[in-house]
Amino acid sequence: MADYIEIPTPAGTFDALSAGDEGDRPVLLLHGFPQAAIEWREQLAVLGGAGCHAVAPDQRGYSPGVRPTEVADYRMEELVSDVLAIADQLGWSRFDLVGHDWGAAVAWSVAAAHPDRVKSLTAVSVPHLDAFARALREDEDQQRRSEYMQVFRRSGSDKLLLEDGARRLRRMYEHKIPEHHVEEYVQRFSEPGALDAALNWYRASKLTEAIGPIQVPTLYVWSTDDGALGSTAALATGNHVTADYRFEMIEDVSHWVPEQASEDLTRVLLEHLIAHQDA
Repeated sequence: MADYIEIPTPAGTFDALSAGDEGDRPVLLLHGFPQAAIEWREQLAVLGGAGCHAVAPDQRGYSPGVRPTEVADYRMEELVSDVLAIADQLGWSRFDLVGHDWGAAVAWSVAAAHPDRVKSLTAVSVPHLDAFARALREDEDQQRRSEYMQVFRRSGSDKLLLEDGARRLRRMYEHKIPEHHVEEYVQRFSEPGALDAALNWYRASKLTEAIGPIQVPTLYVWSTDDGALGSTAALATGNHVTADYRFEMIEDVSHWVPEQASEDLTRVLLEHLIAHQDA
């Protein structure tokens, strides 16, 4: 069972879920859009019982205490700085880093820029950002899959997603994740300014900027029924990792891997952590 904690940083106070004992192996888990730390509940419970101190924060824009209004405040540099600030506040000089969706994009960026801080990386759904950028340039399938991003970048897209009882927002979850999670997400994003802040991640993003190779042990998990992320970049991700690399493909699972395929993901995550215990 995860505990609610608050993590004060220079940017503001992050809400977070924490499992396990302080002093155990530190693992930081970053959620995606449109979700929150609760997407990691199953993984937190297992990690906390397996000798890890696992912490999942509600990231910038999702935590009410860190919700700036300017788009520029959601650039990748700021998101990376948040991860390091959270780790510093927790007293973690090195830690295992796990991310899904946008959380994976941040995790790739942290590992690329600060390999001295990251013991191991686990990225779920979103491939290495350089592989993704190339697919966006060259692969028509990925270009079609990513068209939704243009909608999310528009002013007023939060109102569009929330109208008619959040009908469009609810549709995004595809009936693939627990209904009580959907209701909690909808409630959170219905708070004034919350969904607009989360969408600022898209408005501020420059996914064409190269981040370079990954030099830490890496597990990448991709699901075959992911509507947003095709196989081109997924299969090319290993070309961008110079350290030990493991690619896991989960069949017949949608984009929402941590919740829809929690047992499969938790198993390979634990295997990855154990394999790199002494990294």
